[in-house]
Amino acid sequence: MRHLQALESSPHYLSLNDVALVGGGSFPQPGEISLAHNGVLFLDELPEFKRTVLEVMRQPLEDRFIRISRARFTVEYPAGFMLVTSMNPCPCGFYNHPQKECVCAPGTVQKYLNRISGPLLDRIDIHVEVVPVAYGELSSERVSEKSESVRERVIKAREIQAKRFEGSGIYCNAQMSSKQLKTYCKIDEAGHTLLKTAMEKLNLSARAYDRILKVSRTIADLAASENIGNQHLAEAINYRSLDRENWAG
Repeated sequence: MRHLQALESSPHYLSLNDVALVGGGSFPQPGEISLAHNGVLFLDELPEFKRTVLEVMRQPLEDRFIRISRARFTVEYPAGFMLVTSMNPCPCGFYNHPQKECVCAPGTVQKYLNRISGPLLDRIDIHVEVVPVAYGELSSERVSEKSESVRERVIKAREIQAKRFEGSGIYCNAQMSSKQLKTYCKIDEAGHTLLKTAMEKLNLSARAYDRILKVSRTIADLAASENIGNQHLAEAINYRSLDRENWAG
């Protein structure tokens, strides 16, 4: 089978069905998730995609390949993609806006968010609410961290992970197995208390628990820290915006 690779795939919700996403047809062809193998699959306006289209991503997000079965044969396509999505907070776009009032009817925001199932949301490592940037910050002359510095820090973190998983067949924290998670994501008693509190308060799943540990391990790598500290764990927990109780009212 030929190798499939793309830097980025960005399909539109009006033109994408489940076959176009995962592949298939009478004579099976790879879909968008395979065309994005070793790259990025970007889905804009996530809740606008059909529920059936979104749900078929659950298996390849977990297994990093997609299997298409036919009566006489089975085809496997690679699907090791990074999923990046964006969405408005509600249909009108102003829920939680610091200056404008949301005009959505009662219950509309939750109904809108419910288009994305819990099992799919569990498989997304980071979901962050991005609030509007005030004019004062846009016009500020404050010097921010340069992209070159961020790039250097990311490269060093990837080198740490490459050394950590050398010879194991994986190359980053996101691919860790349950056994590797226990080996490389050890936390102290205070960390266990912090994570337990978050799990109970946010009603997080076991899959979300694993992802918080993996993200906190990456945050620690970016800080060149050998151990996962409470600050790394707290930051990873804070990156689960849509898990927060009553986020949508």
